[in-house]
Amino acid sequence: MKTSIGCAVLSVSDSRTLETDTSGALAESRLFALGHECVARVVVPDSAEAIVAQLERWRDDPSVDVVVTTGGTGMTARDVTPDAVARLGTKRVEGFGELFRWLSFEEIGSSTVQSRADAWLCGRVLVFVLPGSTGAVRLAFDRILDEQLNPNHKPCNFVALLPRIRGEAP
Repeated sequence: MKTSIGCAVLSVSDSRTLETDTSGALAESRLFALGHECVARVVVPDSAEAIVAQLERWRDDPSVDVVVTTGGTGMTARDVTPDAVARLGTKRVEGFGELFRWLSFEEIGSSTVQSRADAWLCGRVLVFVLPGSTGAVRLAFDRILDEQLNPNHKPCNFVALLPRIRGEAP
């Protein structure tokens, strides 16, 4: 089984750059810490078209297995990341958003209902949609992704599932 996967980080923001994007940098460093290769890190504006265009490139790139997005998960008109990802989604990872909000409730209380954190399978690529704060990215990795992107986590994990998603294993 392949234990290192190709990952990409997509930060959605009208105000951040690669240099000021602490959430994307944190996601990238956590993926490296898990032993994965971060093949790309990009910042795009809060635009469904920009998000979809970048995700389509990565969906069609065989070196990308997982995408972590940060930002654009709130309730305002400019918060379109979950909607853009859903346009490309082939299967929703139903429990991810619910678990994220449940865990987030411990830290920020009822304000967690304003988050539209989500996860989708987009073709053969898993896409995790995280809020843009570093605290949210840290929570997602500390409590969910560190285990689910660890090929040794039992009883199951996304890394072990990827070959079956791609049709490479029974």
